[in-house]
Amino acid sequence: MHPTDSARGGSPMRDVIAGCSIAGLLLPEAVAYAGIANLPPQAGLIGLLIGLVVYGLLGTSRFAVVSATSSSAAVLAAITVSMAGVDLAQRLLLAGGLVILSGFFLVLAGVARLGGITEFIAKPVLRGFTFGLAITIILKQVASVAGVHPTHGDLPRFTYELIQELAVWNMNGLIAALVVLLLLFAMSRWKNVPGPLVVIVLGIMLAHGVDMHHYGISQVGTIDLANVSFDIPDLPRAQWLRLGELAFALVLILYAESYGSIRSFALKYGDKTSADRDLVALGVANLGSGLLHGMPVGAGYSATSANEAAGARSRLAGWCAAVVVAMIVALLLPQLALTPEPVLAAIVAYAVSHTLRLSVFRPYWAWRRDRLLVVAACVAVLLLGVLDGLLAGIGVSLLITLRNFSEPNVSQLGRLGSSHDYVDITAHPEARTLPGVLIVRPEAPIFFANVERILAQVRHLADAGPGAVHTLIFSLEESPDLDGSTIEALHAFAAGATASGRRLLLVRLKPPALEVLSRSADEALPREALHELSVDECVQSLGQGGVAAATKAPGPAVEGSR
Repeated sequence: MHPTDSARGGSPMRDVIAGCSIAGLLLPEAVAYAGIANLPPQAGLIGLLIGLVVYGLLGTSRFAVVSATSSSAAVLAAITVSMAGVDLAQRLLLAGGLVILSGFFLVLAGVARLGGITEFIAKPVLRGFTFGLAITIILKQVASVAGVHPTHGDLPRFTYELIQELAVWNMNGLIAALVVLLLLFAMSRWKNVPGPLVVIVLGIMLAHGVDMHHYGISQVGTIDLANVSFDIPDLPRAQWLRLGELAFALVLILYAESYGSIRSFALKYGDKTSADRDLVALGVANLGSGLLHGMPVGAGYSATSANEAAGARSRLAGWCAAVVVAMIVALLLPQLALTPEPVLAAIVAYAVSHTLRLSVFRPYWAWRRDRLLVVAACVAVLLLGVLDGLLAGIGVSLLITLRNFSEPNVSQLGRLGSSHDYVDITAHPEARTLPGVLIVRPEAPIFFANVERILAQVRHLADAGPGAVHTLIFSLEESPDLDGSTIEALHAFAAGATASGRRLLLVRLKPPALEVLSRSADEALPREALHELSVDECVQSLGQGGVAAATKAPGPAVEGSR
């Protein structure tokens, strides 16, 4: 039986139970993540309720739970602090504007059908970023509970300031947070026990019997949902423009996290999802949250996996969670205000601890791929801070990608035995080249940034060969289309080849590339030199004498250019 069939065969009661279960996880995390973002606690609750309801109505994943995430909260805090400093009122206005713009950009991307661009942040960058972010968040929670407030966001100076204030640390708060953290890890053995909700209840009970302020332990304080307004922040045009630039970083982290979670569970259960529709759903959720001065929201992996583990089988679980959270907020809001801050700090540390595993780096060392990316992203967050670290990690990723595309290898192809396969002669020394014919294949798409380097390599191969080359066969199977600079360069190369008495053939052309080259055909590169045919068919069409003799050594057929 297909996993989807069994998964969808459950009764709605399983979704109700799952919704009640994850509500106990989501509510305390929402309040705690609001603290990371330097927003009042109600901002987290607003984002949670809006995210659950809106995505349940518009989204496509039956497991995704859209709520505040630690990454988006940290990015939001970094952006608002960089623009407003210690001015809390201004930071609140900027946060609202940033969430609104992020929602607008997500909706715009969905309407423009950009959902296919789901991997703008490479997985190694995201994993390195979240690892470094987890360290940063935990240290900031330590500072908050200890009653110390370093002014720098980068880890070296932040840590130095934290250690400098060691003499005035509130040890009572640190011990309380450590005890709560140990309780959370102990309760994690029981999957159906909402550990965060349990410790909040215990903290509230303790707050009723103990004077927390006597021990220097702060509490959440007033959660004001009565005066929530639906409006657009009144900000100058210059600040809106600046927020628009910085919203790009928040949109990237929200969608990278969200679609990673959505796609993982869709693949696991064979579900169909729509990236464009999910972009719109996330955008509307963030628009609604921003207009109500709430948190940015996304489909975090931890909340989504908790939803699946709790037995959810449809989006009904998210709606049930929203109902439970709304009931708790309506009936127990004054009690939630009594929650000790060390409890929230422990919940945050526990929530991000799953990313603090060195095992996330192990595959990249085993594969010998992307090691620089994952380490650079982690180090960038620690040394530069959350926002600059994220942008630096993305920048390194794009630079490495552009370097790889701009400096591609050009393989010389030879015929493998008596087969129809033409393969790289470096990897297959037994493959035979054809007398007077040079067959080459760029191992990356050819475009404006690499075309001159590729053609220079081809010229070198043609001039350095043991015999005179009279025919150049250029296999462009890796290039789905060609830009204007590439077309001009190919025509100039063809003209040079013609002047040298050589014939140029472009083979294995994709339909878009063939179409544009046909429209630009001239004497140097006529329509007859352009082919969708395989390498082997083009070679046969040349009618070369001695081809069979040059390639009669037997060999197995392998996958390659034909």
